Amino acid sequence: MIIDDIKQFCVSFLQYNGIIFNDINIIPTDDAYEGDVSILLFDIIKNSNNRLVDEMCMSMIEQKKIKSYNLIKGFLNISLFDKDIISLLSVHDGYANVGKTIVVEYSSPNTNKPLHLGHLRNICLGYSVCQMLKHVGYKVHAVTLINDRGIHICKSMLAYMKECKNAIPSIKGDHFVGDYYVTFDKMVKEQKATLNITEDKDTPLMHEAQELLVKWEQGDEAVRALWKTMSNWVLKGFEETYDVLGIRFDKTYLESETYLLGKDIISEGLEKNIFYKDPQGAVWIDLTSDGLDRKLLLRADGTSVYITQDLGTADMRQQHFAADRMIYVVGDEQEYHFKVLKKILQRLGRGYAEHIYHLSYGMIDLPSGKMKSREGTVVEADDIINDLIDRSRQQTQQLRGEDYVVPEEVSRVIALAALKFYLLKINAKKRITFDPNKSIDFRGDTGPFILYTYVRINSILTKSGYKNTDNDKLLATSLTNIEKKLIMTISYYRKTIDDAVWRLDPSVLAQYILHLAKTYNKFYDNCSILNEQHTDKRLLRLFISSTTAQIIKDGLSMLGIDTVNKM
Repeated sequence: MIIDDIKQFCVSFLQYNGIIFNDINIIPTDDAYEGDVSILLFDIIKNSNNRLVDEMCMSMIEQKKIKSYNLIKGFLNISLFDKDIISLLSVHDGYANVGKTIVVEYSSPNTNKPLHLGHLRNICLGYSVCQMLKHVGYKVHAVTLINDRGIHICKSMLAYMKECKNAIPSIKGDHFVGDYYVTFDKMVKEQKATLNITEDKDTPLMHEAQELLVKWEQGDEAVRALWKTMSNWVLKGFEETYDVLGIRFDKTYLESETYLLGKDIISEGLEKNIFYKDPQGAVWIDLTSDGLDRKLLLRADGTSVYITQDLGTADMRQQHFAADRMIYVVGDEQEYHFKVLKKILQRLGRGYAEHIYHLSYGMIDLPSGKMKSREGTVVEADDIINDLIDRSRQQTQQLRGEDYVVPEEVSRVIALAALKFYLLKINAKKRITFDPNKSIDFRGDTGPFILYTYVRINSILTKSGYKNTDNDKLLATSLTNIEKKLIMTISYYRKTIDDAVWRLDPSVLAQYILHLAKTYNKFYDNCSILNEQHTDKRLLRLFISSTTAQIIKDGLSMLGIDTVNKM
């Protein structure tokens, strides 16, 4: 590959002249300058080695590795021969199995409410990270941890018991139970106002919820029976939403099954004097020497907290998969929690603790403001998806005419493309505001725009009867500037995947696909394809189109986005 050849030549030349410069970074040349690729040479230029760079480039010209060059500040802009640019189209992006196992935990909802917009960002991020890791050869296990026990679950149960005992869901089960979670919060607010109480925790209702949790952990049959019934309603609702999103997990963990393992670890830590009990009987660990704080591990009444079950789950998961890396996709408000989890496991001598990684992400808002589950102001995932399906149907009909009947599957694919791409195109660390109108815009920086580009290319390939071509026959074909730009963009596909995987950042891939689609549309506007009279030129443009379509399809697949052949 010519790019690798240039890299190696530059490294060898500079080393021969006493300059160690192993990390040669080659990027696309900025549109404002002449060239196809640029090498960043700031460290060399600041030492006034311009003459050495000239010698290096002249040597590459003599050996016909490059056509020309220009040096602007720290950027060495290089122009390649057309035949070398065309050869970049044949680069294969296959990866060998790297022989390492990675476990990725994502979604991990609570069984007291339906999945909402915040969960959707988590799900899209987790799924895409799994697909990218698989693409480059890792053995990946996607897992989820269902938080089906705890005080929040008891709140929904208590509201159900008081408001509508023995009622069965007349709506989707997770929505049904979620309504009772909202009801509980309203009941607490009313009780605070009536009894002139300041804090939620001091209300009789909160005391009842805590008593319910104690009964649950003690195995009270009636409490457990109601809990099981309500949990099943929610879990069934989750599965329906996952099916729409195309999500499958290799293993589902239930915290109700792992929290006891956590309690065993608490006992282990007490025996080793890693943990301690306070006078009331609660169990703690002091991490102040590590720049953290004291952390509660078990309440005085013997009930578990989040960290208790996370300890048990981590041990169980490592036994199941013997993972080389364990990635937790969880919001950035839990960064401290995972620092504590990792440090506790290290104190306990768990070797795998070194390979725990918290892939955090910023919160997601609506144009109207922050979502709050307890107040019922969240936008539920099902409602978002259904709304986007309606919007995609309307947008497609506007493009095709009111008489056109949009297939339901097409509307679904477009809607999910709009949703997933919007949530993934921005770096996960950043807080974002989800705007449904912008997400579905066929002319914006959106999933539907990329799908439309893919459909356009497929239409061209179908009309042309194109199958495949021999790249060697096209090497003598001259290229226009936009053809060069598109081929060079195509050539960065593998590097983009490597960067996205290294950073665990699907936005790197999403932005690349968007740029590729935009570049192709410029190519389409400026270069005749089906009406091109010169056979080799026509074949080359079809070859470029075919390669672009394949990259878009594969890249979108890593983002969890399906494609359609017609829109």
